[in-house]
Amino acid sequence: MEMLVYLIPASLLLGGVGLAAFLWALRNRQFEDPDGDGQRFLSDDWDDRPKP
Repeated sequence: MEMLVYLIPASLLLGGVGLAAFLWALRNRQFEDPDGDGQRFLSDDWDDRPKP
C-alpha cells in the first residue's frame, strides 16, 4: 500500500505529459492529412523536373 503513494502521482504525471504532447501535436496540425503522405509516397507519378 505504501508504494501507491509513489505510483499514483507518477502515473498522473506521465499521463499529463502524454496529454500535453497530444495537445501540442493537435495545435501544430500534425494530424492534418494522415493519408496524403502515404498516397504520395506510393504514387508512380514522378516528375523528372521538380516544380519551381
